[in-house]
Amino acid sequence: MRALIVHCHPEPTSFNSTLTERAVQSLSSNDWVVEVSDLYQEGFDPVEKPDHYASRKDPEIFSPLAEQRHAFQTDSLPGEVEREIARLEAADLIILQFPLWWHSQPAMLKGWFDRVFINGGLYSSRRRYDAGHFKGKLAVCSVTTGAPKPAFGPGSRGGNLDVMLWPIEYSLYYAGFSVLPRFVSFGVQGNGYAYQSADELKQHLSDRLDAWGNRVLSLSSETPLSFPGWDNWNEHGRPLHPPVWR
Repeated sequence: MRALIVHCHPEPTSFNSTLTERAVQSLSSNDWVVEVSDLYQEGFDPVEKPDHYASRKDPEIFSPLAEQRHAFQTDSLPGEVEREIARLEAADLIILQFPLWWHSQPAMLKGWFDRVFINGGLYSSRRRYDAGHFKGKLAVCSVTTGAPKPAFGPGSRGGNLDVMLWPIEYSLYYAGFSVLPRFVSFGVQGNGYAYQSADELKQHLSDRLDAWGNRVLSLSSETPLSFPGWDNWNEHGRPLHPPVWR
């Protein structure tokens, strides 16, 4: 089995980096082949723009979707996009490791989706959702937050994680992945914040590392989240029955 960890944090000594290292150790020790796509360390450019395309379909007007489709069809995709696609294609399990910034994933990770999940190559009008390109592969988000767990939930100060993380998890499902329940490390406080004492924080982080190290070993046997599929919609994309998915 092969796993890809898409790691998105600018600091190599961050707790996100430690979580990635623990996942690599746990999976590797159980005969997984693990690759890490470290977006910051590898200098991935998250901004989709005309400069990425040497051979343009339309040199006058830049239409990202049209240029992605043209580049895929003419084998002229940007090198770093080809690299990321090859990593995705080779993996059975995708782990997205990132901090919650401004109630969502970092811009670097959003840009990775914008550029790597190319139109005409990894999805089309009918090759989406439960008929998506990556059907049969697993994906999970491992997320860190500065605020403690009690601060999150509907109407709570930290916001509702089900709402904030829905776009990224639904995007994974859009591409065909079976999306597993997220792993959240709450209360990973930064400099200047003190939700708990230094000793309590050290123990808390140690506990989360152990929990994540154990969790990754059971991912392949977990039940994915439930999302609607083509059989659940009418011709306008509206639900045929009251939705029961999250």
